[in-house]
Amino acid sequence: MLAQLETPNLNSTLDVPYSVEGIIQVFTTYHRSFFTSVVAQALRIAGQGTPVLVVQFLKGGIRQGQENPIRLGQKLDWIRCDLPRCIDTPHLDESETKSLQKLWQYTQKVVCEGKYSLVVLDELSLGIHFGLIAETEVLAFLAKRPSHIDIVLTGSQMPKSILEIADQITEIRRSYQP
Repeated sequence: MLAQLETPNLNSTLDVPYSVEGIIQVFTTYHRSFFTSVVAQALRIAGQGTPVLVVQFLKGGIRQGQENPIRLGQKLDWIRCDLPRCIDTPHLDESETKSLQKLWQYTQKVVCEGKYSLVVLDELSLGIHFGLIAETEVLAFLAKRPSHIDIVLTGSQMPKSILEIADQITEIRRSYQP
């Protein structure tokens, strides 16, 4: 999954090295039970020594935000919006909107700096759906990210434009048997 290393081309007729690029993964569903598998993936990769960032856009927490990341182990940073509540509506007051935008701007900055090799953007699709983060900004961000960085986007109602550029799409469905 994470392939930042330049590897000699195995095709002996070419002398040009190649590098494997990071991928864009999408995890989507209409129920909320898949985040555990995404976090397990992030923990496994961080445990192998790879820097990981998990950003939860719609989850709040007391004294959180980019200034107070939760650190799990030495390689996994976890940040949430600096709000006392979770966002479940497109109707935010001015301070909530500022907090969400501040987290979005910070996320773009640290990803472009290349500090992390895997970045999980939890519920970014709902932020887009609520009109809180512009879909065009997300697409531009994904296009300009450093090529070695893997991005995982989660959430329901994933925009078609993101699905079209994703390298891997995982749709979690429940199978009910009568």
